[in-house]
Amino acid sequence: MSETLSSIGELMAAAVPMARTLNLEFVETTAERAVVRLPDQPDFHNHVGGPHAGAMFTLAESASGAIVLGAFGDQLSRAVPLAVTAEIGYKKLAMGPVTATATLGRPITEVIADLDAGERPEFPVNVSIQREDGAVTGEMTIIWTLRPNS
Repeated sequence: MSETLSSIGELMAAAVPMARTLNLEFVETTAERAVVRLPDQPDFHNHVGGPHAGAMFTLAESASGAIVLGAFGDQLSRAVPLAVTAEIGYKKLAMGPVTATATLGRPITEVIADLDAGERPEFPVNVSIQREDGAVTGEMTIIWTLRPNS
């Protein structure tokens, strides 16, 4: 995709108001990986002083959306990317800023080949959420689809 890191981050902030509300920082966005950071913000804390589970879900989902745009943004004229399902597991207590790293679970070429064949491809995006000390606090898998335009 020809989009730059800043333009994908800007596009996400413009298209997804919740990403803007949470002040998400799009650190890295390529077709292979997206890294998004949630700053430590007391307004979005839970009852134990860390980021609320809903904020962490949005962080991970936003990272997955960024990689989908990085990988398939050049297909937007013929298909709409949509999240189909998401599953998240909270592994350890998250405190302070957290970072979500998303990777595609299926080769881009396979997904585009399915789209070329007239199918509605599905593909997983795997996301790891980490504290600043590197501890994994959560893991998410989101199944995305590229719905062909009518």
